[in-house]
Amino acid sequence: MPEAMAQVGQLQLCYETFGDPAAPPMLLVMGLGTPMIGWPDGFCAALADRGFHVVRYDNRDVGLSTHLREIRPPSIRRLLRRDRTAAAYDLGDMAADGIGLLDALGLPAAHVVGASMGGMIAQLMAARHPDRVASLASVMSNTGHRWRGMPGVRVYPMFLRRPARDRAAAIDSAIETFRLIGSPGFPFDEAELRSIAERSYDRGHDPAGSARQLAAILATGDRGAELRRITVPTVVVHGTKDRMVTPSGARATARLIPGSELVWIEGMGHDLPRDAWPRIVDAIVRNAARAAAPDRSRSAA
Repeated sequence: MPEAMAQVGQLQLCYETFGDPAAPPMLLVMGLGTPMIGWPDGFCAALADRGFHVVRYDNRDVGLSTHLREIRPPSIRRLLRRDRTAAAYDLGDMAADGIGLLDALGLPAAHVVGASMGGMIAQLMAARHPDRVASLASVMSNTGHRWRGMPGVRVYPMFLRRPARDRAAAIDSAIETFRLIGSPGFPFDEAELRSIAERSYDRGHDPAGSARQLAAILATGDRGAELRRITVPTVVVHGTKDRMVTPSGARATARLIPGSELVWIEGMGHDLPRDAWPRIVDAIVRNAARAAAPDRSRSAA
């Protein structure tokens, strides 16, 4: 279906759906500074073909959703100091956005899949709103622990880059980023990545919004205590070659969430390479099968 807008509190969230609206809903939550098209169309279609009504959306401050432009972004210095006062909101607020979208769509609950920062948001949705999350898939994410799942040394200079001056430079920067953090064990599909980078730029390039999201991650801190409270079926999916969120983040996540399954994708980095889709989709679907289907008979809270 075409993209649409939903009113969630004071925000407008842009979303798009795939598959049969009568099928069990599955909500996809994307990562830092990345619009919903970071979930490739074909990946969403693959989940829909496995029997889900897939919903992807732009988080606040990215894509076509509301950008909080009236809030000054934090400085690089404050981010490097991990200054929690630099944040205008935290990941809990972003988790509430996802729950608010379910409300707006009349969905009492959904299977929730999050990637990177989206995995952090999805974890908090499951911890704080257990009646709204049927199952959880945390993909290439971590627990917020200061030393586990942190970026590799080669990645840190990427955070210090000045914002690109124009569209061409921004797209080239995105390709350079994926060469650094992408999957060495899979083919590098530059044409596909360039297409996503072009579409992402045209849907709302906003480095200040990304900085506000990064501040939200830092302000939330270690989520370990909340992860221990998660009771829904959970799968943790991670690449063995992830330089952005190193594999220790996945091991820590799986240790903290009771009964979770840890699935390694050999050779995968911090992206969703096409050849890895079958294993990722299988893991998500297998985990969802451990849960009862979301109840559509009652109205949303």
